[in-house]
Amino acid sequence: MTTTASTTASGTPSATVPSGFGGLGRLMALMTGDEKHGPAATSTLDALWVLYDRVLRVTPATADTPDRDRFLLSKGHGPMAYYAVLAAKGFFPQEWLPGFGSYDSPLGHHRDRVLVPGAEIGSGSLGHGLPLAVGTVLGLRAQGLTEPRVWVLIGDAELDEGSNHEAIAYAGPAGLEQLHTLVVDNSSATHGWPGGIASRFEAAGWSAQTVDGRDHEALYAAFTAPHPGRPRAVVARVEPKNA
Repeated sequence: MTTTASTTASGTPSATVPSGFGGLGRLMALMTGDEKHGPAATSTLDALWVLYDRVLRVTPATADTPDRDRFLLSKGHGPMAYYAVLAAKGFFPQEWLPGFGSYDSPLGHHRDRVLVPGAEIGSGSLGHGLPLAVGTVLGLRAQGLTEPRVWVLIGDAELDEGSNHEAIAYAGPAGLEQLHTLVVDNSSATHGWPGGIASRFEAAGWSAQTVDGRDHEALYAAFTAPHPGRPRAVVARVEPKNA
C-alpha cells in the first residue's frame, strides 16, 4: 500500500498516511473513546472516499479558493469517516485523530468549520445541510461563479425533517444544476417515502438515481452523470444500521 506525506497547519511534514481506500480503516481505528455513532460513520465511508478521491475539485491547497467545489456534511454525527478521509487527503495531520472527541482536540463529535481544515459548515441538529447547500449555490450564482459544484451528504433519517423537503421543493423548479445531494440510506428513516427516496427528488424535478453505496464504480458513475438544468440526487444504499 502506498503512502503520502501530509503537513501540519504550519506546513511542516507529519507522518505518512495511507493514500488509498484500504488505509482508511487504520485511520478510523485511531479515533477511540465514547462514540455511539459508529454505524453513522461507516455507512458514509465509501461514498466519501469516492467523492474526495475522484470527484470533488478541492485539495488542501485550494480549500479557500473561490472556484473550489464545496462539500457540506449535514450528517454530522459520527464524523469519523469524514475525518479519516480528510486526513488521508492531507487536509490535516493524522496525529490529530487519536485525540478525537477530547476536550482540547479540534476534532469534535460534530465538526467545527473554524477548527477543521476543509470543513465548509459546522453541524448540530439534522436537517440544516441541504438548505445551506441551496443557499450556497444561490450565493455562488450571485457572484457569477457557475463552475463550482456544491455537494451535501445527508442521511435517510434526515428526510424526516421538513426543512429538507422545503429545500428539495425549491431547488428543482429553480434549476440549481450546481447542487448535488448524496443521501446515504441505511434504513434508519422513521417514515420512508412511497416509491423510494429517489422518487421524492424526481417528483420535485431533480435528476435522481439509487446505487449500491459500497460499489465505488457505481458511485462514481452516478456522481458524474450529466444532469443539465436540474439538481442531482444520488441515493447510496448500504446495509441497515441495525443489521
